[in-house]
Amino acid sequence: MSVTRLLVELIGHVVLLLWGARMVQTGIVRAFGSDLRRLLGKGLSNRLVALLSGMVVTALLQSSTATALMVTSFAAGGLVALVPALAVMLGANVGTALIVKALTFDVAWISPILLIAGYAAFKRGGAGGHRGGTKNSRVQNIGRVCMGLGLMLLALRLLVESMQPAEAAPLLRQLLGVLTGEPLLDVILAAALTFAAHSSVAVVLMIVPLAATGVVTPVAAFALVLGANLGSTIPPVLAAGSDPAARRLPLGNLAFRALGCLVALPLLHPLADLFARLTPYPGAQAVDFHIGFNLVLAVALVGLLDPAAKLLTRLLPAAATPDDPARPRYLNEAALDTPYLALSNAARETLRMGDLIEAMLRRFLEGITANDRGAIDDVVRLGKARDRLEDAVRTYMARISAEDMTERDAVRRQEILDFVVNLGHAGGIVERSLTELARRKAKRQVSFTAEDRADLAAFHANVLEDLRLALSTFMAEDPRGARQLLDAKRRLSELERTATRAHLARLEPSRPDALEGSSLHLAALRDLKRINSHLSAIGYAVLEQGPDPAHAGPEPDMADPAPGRDDG
Repeated sequence: MSVTRLLVELIGHVVLLLWGARMVQTGIVRAFGSDLRRLLGKGLSNRLVALLSGMVVTALLQSSTATALMVTSFAAGGLVALVPALAVMLGANVGTALIVKALTFDVAWISPILLIAGYAAFKRGGAGGHRGGTKNSRVQNIGRVCMGLGLMLLALRLLVESMQPAEAAPLLRQLLGVLTGEPLLDVILAAALTFAAHSSVAVVLMIVPLAATGVVTPVAAFALVLGANLGSTIPPVLAAGSDPAARRLPLGNLAFRALGCLVALPLLHPLADLFARLTPYPGAQAVDFHIGFNLVLAVALVGLLDPAAKLLTRLLPAAATPDDPARPRYLNEAALDTPYLALSNAARETLRMGDLIEAMLRRFLEGITANDRGAIDDVVRLGKARDRLEDAVRTYMARISAEDMTERDAVRRQEILDFVVNLGHAGGIVERSLTELARRKAKRQVSFTAEDRADLAAFHANVLEDLRLALSTFMAEDPRGARQLLDAKRRLSELERTATRAHLARLEPSRPDALEGSSLHLAALRDLKRINSHLSAIGYAVLEQGPDPAHAGPEPDMADPAPGRDDG
């Protein structure tokens, strides 16, 4: 066999291995990404639990890069401290090494079974019609995972078979010897390949047959393994963007791996002798070195995470909050290829819309009670910012591929869009209707009675409380919070009726501005209740996903007005 043909075959088998790894990762992410993200979020309570969580999640995803993107989204938003996030990455590195070990067992015979089963599941999922407007994508993506595993096992078998002629090809062995003769160059070469492939699992699996057939020496194989470990940390750094807080975790993980490589690189020859005594098989030595490197790194660094986190925080201080409140903070372009991450980013940005509406409501109350024109102008300015932020969120959501979503992700996407729209309606009421009332009152110097001011302030406080409850229910998708929100809506309707009756009872038509003040007061109560109706819409959306199993009380009153409508 000619060297050219052999090289073409080797490259083709490597591409097949990379494609299989890609199919496994995308299939797992699309089928179980949201569930794994929630599992990872629950495992961030302390560093040891976080380390184990990172190991388990990464073993399932077969990619420490995907785990890094998940944890970075948590850490960037302040949802998790940096120490447990770094612990997750130490565990993730061990998880990738363990999955490499599992894939190197002699299980090539199962490849045809996985390919057949995967193809059947993929076709069944694609032909299963639509449920809730989306394909039965979980079955389809499980099929994708099976086919990817089958292709990886097939590629490994083909690589081993192709390497056998390579042992008898002096020119090829000489070429590979030149490429892998210097350990530092080996590290750089493998790091570049891993960065391009976005998969250390696939690259290490490619190194194993090179070592097993003697095409590369054990020292060169170990150096290539170090490079694969280093290269897998680069994509999360680039995906973190320019926010210093978001870059702490991926840069910390990169620093850990780089430190490990610097320590291990001068010790490669004695390490090769050590692993040769443990097993006589060069391929197994490379895999065992991969596991040992990450285990030692995890054990050595897990106790040093606190000073490491402090150093990273000092070197990468949080950026100043942008002066423009309409500027999106979390709509990361790199996450668009991973629906559950993109949806999480959109949800966090939606919370900022809620914060802007809360600020608008607070300034409105100051403006209407004190005839403060500056406060009224602030409401309009904040409203314009909310409009631009809403446009950014909706544009970002439209760019998330529906084909890559699970059914649960598609439902969540619709929840976010509906809540964004309802927040937009609520903000529009504040920006236009309530500010017009405040302007009329200030222009004509109308005054409210002390009792009216107290009633309006109490009603306003209830709306603010319901806004905060709506935002927490939206993020947690909590049925209990949804029921509380709908109960609060009914209580607010009762409070409006009570406040209206009390106001009319003490109305003094003899006062020159009494009737106009009464009209403004009642209109303000009405508009605040309309805002509350839009906020409560998330309660209906959450309850539609299923009953709260812990709730033993009566079902919601179906005569309650529909979400998002003015029930006055």
